[in-house]
Amino acid sequence: MPYKEKDIEKLYYSIGEVAAIFKVTTSLIRFWENEFELLAPKKNKKGNRQYTQEDIENFKLVYSLVKEKGYTLQGAKEILKTEKHKVRSNNEMLESLEKVRDFLVELKKNLD
Repeated sequence: MPYKEKDIEKLYYSIGEVAAIFKVTTSLIRFWENEFELLAPKKNKKGNRQYTQEDIENFKLVYSLVKEKGYTLQGAKEILKTEKHKVRSNNEMLESLEKVRDFLVELKKNLD
C-alpha cells in the first residue's frame, strides 16, 4: 500500500491530505466521488470537502480495486455493489499481513 497510517487519527481530512495519503491527484478523488456512491464526504460551510476515517476506508476500497487490482470503473462498481464486505475483509487481511511482513523485515534487519 502506498499510504502509512498515523498514530493519531484526525476527525477530518482535507482533499489534499487524502490525495497525499494515496499519492493521487485531487482531481482523481473528485472524479471518483462522481463515479462511486460510497465516496461522498461532507462539505463545510465554505464547500470544502471533509473526509472522515470512514470516507478514507471507502476510498481505500476503490483505490485497491481500480489502481492495485486493475478493475475498470464499471467492474469496481459491480464488485462493490455485490461483494463490498468481502472486498473490505480481504483488504483488512492484506493490511494485517503487510504489517506482519514489515515487522519481520525490521526484526531481521535488527538481527543482522
